[in-house]
Amino acid sequence: MKDLHLIVVGKLGDKNIEELERDYFKRLTSPKLTIHEVRAHSENLSKEAKEVTTKINELSKDENPYVVLLAENGKQFTSVNFSKWLFTLCETQRVIFVIGGAAGHGQEVIDRSQFRLSLSELTYPHKLARLLFVEQVYRAQTIKIGHPYNK
Repeated sequence: MKDLHLIVVGKLGDKNIEELERDYFKRLTSPKLTIHEVRAHSENLSKEAKEVTTKINELSKDENPYVVLLAENGKQFTSVNFSKWLFTLCETQRVIFVIGGAAGHGQEVIDRSQFRLSLSELTYPHKLARLLFVEQVYRAQTIKIGHPYNK
């Protein structure tokens, strides 16, 4: 199983959310999830896209990764279906998720992506979207192994 990566434009910078995120990371065993923060550029989509693309290239390791954008207009899943989808993907390929900056995703990143995922029809602050994503990866793990967390 391949590790998962989450690229986030900007830093979290909230001690309370960081603590919650750490709690999920302690519980998350498989797949391994790594968060990579890249510099925000005051909503300059072109500069932010270059930062994200550079990080994608670093993580690719001579593979063609499956790049998933977290976007409000993406596909929505139930937690059970997200778990199935996620584990099917990471069995065979490197998966990189991207949370863009406040202005969204730059065109270079959009062109590089293969899929768009939405956490909800609601719009969340990026800090909460990041936490929700980490929690959903943990939930996906518990669903796969039959742990009662999802009940």
